[in-house]
Amino acid sequence: MAPIRLRHPKGVCTIEVSLEPEFTVQDLQQEIYAVSNILPSRQILKTGYPPRTLTLVPELPLQSIGIQRGDQIIVTEAAAEAPAPPPTSSPPRLGTTAPRPASGPDHVPLDESFLIHRVVPDDNSCLFSAAALVFEQSISKAPQMRKVVADGIRSNPETYTEAILGMPPSQYITTISKPASWGGAIELGILAAHYSTEISSVDVETGRIDHFSPGSGASTGMRAIFIYSGIHYDAASLAPMVEAPDEWHQTLFPIAFTNTSTFDLKCEQCGQGLKGEKGARAHAEQTGHVRFGEY
Repeated sequence: MAPIRLRHPKGVCTIEVSLEPEFTVQDLQQEIYAVSNILPSRQILKTGYPPRTLTLVPELPLQSIGIQRGDQIIVTEAAAEAPAPPPTSSPPRLGTTAPRPASGPDHVPLDESFLIHRVVPDDNSCLFSAAALVFEQSISKAPQMRKVVADGIRSNPETYTEAILGMPPSQYITTISKPASWGGAIELGILAAHYSTEISSVDVETGRIDHFSPGSGASTGMRAIFIYSGIHYDAASLAPMVEAPDEWHQTLFPIAFTNTSTFDLKCEQCGQGLKGEKGARAHAEQTGHVRFGEY
């Protein structure tokens, strides 16, 4: 381990980091967060004299920003942008201080459905658990998501080079296959391509939305929503009621807008024609059928 001098708003201290390739910029940010309580997404890091601002790519190794044993890092917190107040007739958004129910997950009412914040375990596999919940409807398939990433890197050597990954591809594959390894932008891009689905990552601290496209000509026209706190990924889904069973949750959404109150649907399980989201919800409650297609 290598000592690094850290100056932060609460004082000065020494933190220990590793200069091995497995120790990433994200690991450094976690160490800084533990001391300063500044979220990684809000950290501004400077080093050298005169101090220069470091460009942070969380999934790259610490060596990518040139930090050495005995260096000093200065951390400050980025100013939060005050969001414009929504119209009084609009529903509250995720991350606001909207009234919450006495029980059940965090949610936002949308017409006659609910956008649900699906919390996954905080176990270093949160991105992969969220992806498994969205794309495979089961957190237990998180290891399968790691395999998708490993295969994506292995099959696209021209894209995922050592320069992009920050380490030899074979080493990156070994690292990301371990249950304790975090995922980030590289993994989201590979998952978007594999499932032909745009992934939108919403940073609830800053309001920033990063879009990961599956590539031209490969998109199904659908979008998945991940919720990012700066240190953790969760998923979002749409359900007819707050406490709806998992199989009733919609996890992929059309990128193009559709008026969900008037579009025509057909139950793909029994063939019955339905009108809008309200009709689909009533049919689901009566029959338990959850697969619907638009005419």
